[in-house]
Amino acid sequence: MSTPILKSFTFVPQPKVSNDPVVIKRERIVSRLEDQKALLADPTFVRRVKRWEHKEGGEKVLIEKPIRTSKWWQTDPNGGYVMTVKVGSKRIEFEKGKAAIAVGTLEKLPGVIDALIKAVRGGELDEQLKQSSKFGRPIPSRKVA
Repeated sequence: MSTPILKSFTFVPQPKVSNDPVVIKRERIVSRLEDQKALLADPTFVRRVKRWEHKEGGEKVLIEKPIRTSKWWQTDPNGGYVMTVKVGSKRIEFEKGKAAIAVGTLEKLPGVIDALIKAVRGGELDEQLKQSSKFGRPIPSRKVA
């Protein structure tokens, strides 16, 4: 008789899903940076998201919508390239008054994006994420009559 397969596994409790706004923003920025790499490789790249919409009969249908991805890099006056990182529509300031990273040539851009992904995953931009727009929408206060 052979040994049971389940005896060879090590069982652990399932980790809880984090509701920490900074962790959620980290993952969102990493996803957007990966979109930037895809846009660099393919200028016709379009990100797709799945949304639930109601049909005329009231039936909910899952559809896939294209979302335009704008590039986060641009040329500088010296002929090189600079890259910014955005949270929502706002650029992150890495230092006071400095929101762009000097890249040099377009060939160096994938390496800069990879380094930014490592920095975000390592928590190096957490302070800037906390300073960026508040997480979620504000809850209006209710008037008590």
